[in-house]
Amino acid sequence: MNLPKDPVILLSFVNTRLRNQYPSLEDFCKSCDISQEELTASLSAIDRHYLPEKNQFL
Repeated sequence: MNLPKDPVILLSFVNTRLRNQYPSLEDFCKSCDISQEELTASLSAIDRHYLPEKNQFL
């Protein structure tokens, strides 16, 4: 899957998918065949971190 390159757009895209389709970040990453570590690193660059209890990046 081609994810957005811009980190702010990526944040919105991922959080929308997590809210509407996936019960966890792990499920999202497996389904999209992407590295969870790379995704979290990209979003931590804009100071956003995954909170499992909320199932979103804040």
